[in-house]
Amino acid sequence: MTTAAHFTAALRDRQRLIGYWSLLDSPVAAERLARLGYDYLAFDAQHGLFGYQGLLHNLIATDTRGSTAVGMVRVEANDPTYIGRALDAGAAAVIVPLVDTAQDAADAVAAVRYPPHGRRSYGPMRAQLRIGPNPADTHEQTAVLAMIETADGLANVEEICATPGLDGIYVGPSDLRLAIGGKTSTDPDVADDFERALTRIREAAEAAGIAAGIHNGDGASAARRLAEGFTFASVAADVVHLQQVATAHLDAAREGGRS
Repeated sequence: MTTAAHFTAALRDRQRLIGYWSLLDSPVAAERLARLGYDYLAFDAQHGLFGYQGLLHNLIATDTRGSTAVGMVRVEANDPTYIGRALDAGAAAVIVPLVDTAQDAADAVAAVRYPPHGRRSYGPMRAQLRIGPNPADTHEQTAVLAMIETADGLANVEEICATPGLDGIYVGPSDLRLAIGGKTSTDPDVADDFERALTRIREAAEAAGIAAGIHNGDGASAARRLAEGFTFASVAADVVHLQQVATAHLDAAREGGRS
């Protein structure tokens, strides 16, 4: 099983990592996904269908024997309570949404680190079994990632990336496309501006020596972004892929039944 220490070291070393994004509260699905070869499973507590118990159970399922993945959580907000609870439950990394400034990024880092380096409250609960529990070990093994998804976040991306203690950034492409003027989250009219924004974000992370990740709808898109220079990529998401595959099977069955 991949350990948090190994994952975090690879992330900080800007090695290529591939993860899968989960919106559904299904520990059984998480257990299966964790054995497929992904480097991480990202559980979306911001937009996903998880309560705290669901988040805890999916992180436990990810850590079962045979897993290749660690558990990552996109927390609800840049708030010490949400961040601390995800880490106490055993998340190896947190993705913090709506980071607009370097101060926002510094606040996120502080919520992940124990005093005197931050302000995380000590109570690792489940995490003490495998991450830490000594603060110095926890800092070595736990990553904090800031989302770049707003107009302000893009404008301040160089300063955000330079924030001490920040391990990486993560692009939310739907919100970012809206932020630069898109009429929808997939508006093709802003495609050129969107690609320029991604280049700026990627280069800012590279200059700061931190990881750069991005959300993708499918594996082919993830491969493209990794080839461009992003260092980690998520394939999203279980609820969408379930619908797509089920529809494909239904169509195949109907078509076959007509022959």
